[in-house]
Amino acid sequence: MGASVVNTAVPTSFATTAINTRIAFLVELARRLHQYGTTAPRLESAMFSVAQRMGLVADVWSSPTAIIVSFSDQAQGDDGVAQVTQVMRLPPGDVNLARLCEADRIADAVIDGHMGLREGFQSLRALGKPETRRSEAALIASYGLAAATVVALLLHSAWVDLITAGFIGVVIGSITVASATRPRLAVASEAISAMVATAIATLVSAFVVPLALKSVILGSLIVLLPGMALTTAVREISSGHLVAGVARMGGAIATLLKLTFGAVAASQLFEALGIKAHDYAVPPLPGWMDWPSLVLGAFSFAILFRAARKDWLVVMGAVIVGYLATRWGGMIAGTLPSAPVGVFIGGLLLGAVSNLYARFAHQPGAVIREPGIILLVPGSISFRSVSYLLDHDASLGMDTGLLVVTLLVSLVAGLLFGDLLIAPRRSL
Repeated sequence: MGASVVNTAVPTSFATTAINTRIAFLVELARRLHQYGTTAPRLESAMFSVAQRMGLVADVWSSPTAIIVSFSDQAQGDDGVAQVTQVMRLPPGDVNLARLCEADRIADAVIDGHMGLREGFQSLRALGKPETRRSEAALIASYGLAAATVVALLLHSAWVDLITAGFIGVVIGSITVASATRPRLAVASEAISAMVATAIATLVSAFVVPLALKSVILGSLIVLLPGMALTTAVREISSGHLVAGVARMGGAIATLLKLTFGAVAASQLFEALGIKAHDYAVPPLPGWMDWPSLVLGAFSFAILFRAARKDWLVVMGAVIVGYLATRWGGMIAGTLPSAPVGVFIGGLLLGAVSNLYARFAHQPGAVIREPGIILLVPGSISFRSVSYLLDHDASLGMDTGLLVVTLLVSLVAGLLFGDLLIAPRRSL
């Protein structure tokens, strides 16, 4: 959205438009960008650029749950004081690539004079319409597909594990979709999902067929794990947005604790009832399954990130490239595919490619960046770290926690170096 170095000349159409009309558009734009998962530094940069093109100066403060924007007339110069201050209390945003791209297109159209301010405002408002039943069904199915492919691709388990994780993923997807319109359910949805996942996996393993229990539970919860939130938090802290980063980090830790509590509570309940899961005894999937699993997983993430259909192939390519780059980097370093060196290389490549894509496709780089790093973020490892701590294994929990920090730093460093390799020309 907009170039990082913008033309300061204000078009006549904006200079003669009432300041309240311009502010109303900018406030609605900020609301939509926040709602669709834009990070604090990118949102603030985008708002400053668009406001400048409209003859306003916008001082923006963004956090995961609020936005404060002060507007002043650019004509007042450096001595101008804020004329209007808007405070918005918002729930944490969730990545929606299709609507983010549409908000970006509307802003560009308004700035270029192809769309009026009032029309742009109404178009942004229209983006807030509820999801259709069809899109909700696709989202639920993508939860199951993502769970199944992660079990096959990252955890290398057996067919029965894949099928069970896929079924649990669909159940969790249904809980997540239902919680979107039920605030009381939303607060406890992570804990409930973890309890349901543990309960189903334990019952199947005890009475139907042996499972790799921890792998199935971990795979089925993979979409809910806050690896992306942790990564975003570190990115915000490293860019100087301390309040936003610390707040997002707190939210990610709270999600981890709820997931871990749900899993531990369900396992202890079954232990008290005398129901024990059987030991794993089924041979793992063949190695060739990695490739179809990677493609199907990439497709599931295209739906999870709510990308527009025309961007599905781009999103799938980003997921595949990110995974392969990480794996290749780890092999070069002679370590595991998820090692810090591989994660750094994956982040570096995705950061550079996303900026290149934004520059030539005139779309947000988030289309490449956000789905591309999804298989790099250490969500599953952070879940294991908290689980070990709750199991009173402090030594293993601290070692795993240190690995989480190392991977987070490596990934964020890769993204930052990617920005240095190819400078971002667009705010998003």
